[in-house]
Amino acid sequence: MIQSPEAKAKPTDPKSGPVYSDDQGRHARMAAFWSATLLSLFGCTFLHTLLVGVDSLSEPLGGLRIPVVSIDVTGAFLISTGVFAGLLLAIRRWQERPKTIQLLVGTESELRKVTWPGLDEVMNSSLVVVICVVFIGAFLAGVDYVLARVMSYLLLGEV
Repeated sequence: MIQSPEAKAKPTDPKSGPVYSDDQGRHARMAAFWSATLLSLFGCTFLHTLLVGVDSLSEPLGGLRIPVVSIDVTGAFLISTGVFAGLLLAIRRWQERPKTIQLLVGTESELRKVTWPGLDEVMNSSLVVVICVVFIGAFLAGVDYVLARVMSYLLLGEV
């Protein structure tokens, strides 16, 4: 059985599986972290807007204000910030799991094998897509117009 050079280079730990260097899968791990972080930030800002609707959570606590960004320290702000910090810790712990690391390193390894199209191929493919979308859109608009006229005639007796 022939092994790839990547498989030969990975020492294994009996408890957690293959041991990876910090540089392996760095881009995939970074993309996964920032994607999950931005999704968490979106969720926490939505949570904050919901909590501001509660009267007791929307009042500044003791008149405190963060001076540089002029944000009032409210119950809603503290809760949403705490949830965001907890989610960041959970994301970091999730990324340190051996199976997650193995998935992200494998993903980046496979993406390095992909043959990406050149500019000419992308331009030609995009042109074909745009032409097809315009053609199908015009066809559907025509069919919609004809069916609307037919249904208007059948249901309302108008031409």
